Amino acid sequence: MINEIIKRNGITFGITTGVVSALITTSIYAIDLNLFISWWVGILSIATYLIIGIVLLSKTKKELNGIFPFKDAFTTYFISAVIGILISTVFNIILFNFIDPAAKETVRELTVKYTVDMMQKFGTPASAINEAITKLKENDPYSIVELLKGSIFSIVFSSIFGLIMAAFFKSKPSSQE
Repeated sequence: MINEIIKRNGITFGITTGVVSALITTSIYAIDLNLFISWWVGILSIATYLIIGIVLLSKTKKELNGIFPFKDAFTTYFISAVIGILISTVFNIILFNFIDPAAKETVRELTVKYTVDMMQKFGTPASAINEAITKLKENDPYSIVELLKGSIFSIVFSSIFGLIMAAFFKSKPSSQE
């Protein structure tokens, strides 16, 4: 049985994370599609999710009066992460497959151009660049199947990150103090 505080905070912060993710995607979409391939936007997004995770675990630990075993800390983070990822994935599926399918083609073209520029800067042979271009053009990262696959990868990555966060925020049982 999951503690009500853990469940409530996990769900609340999961919804918050999903909405923040949808707002970030919407902002990028509305401002400039080039931002989808911008490294600093990716770092800013990761920092945002890190801050949300820290606030989530800090708040939950405080509400549990400092008694926050590793399992509870991980469960809180995991619930939040899964809900946030699912909301974000559903939003991306709707945006890129129903509302504006042309946007995913534009982002794919931008990705190809960016990849070619980077590979040329590193002196990559033309044959390797051509192979990379072919693979990028064949791939549709915003298709429903690829977005669902990506969500599974995100859940795995978030689980690993959640294990680290839980280890940091856990408390020692009172019998060990």
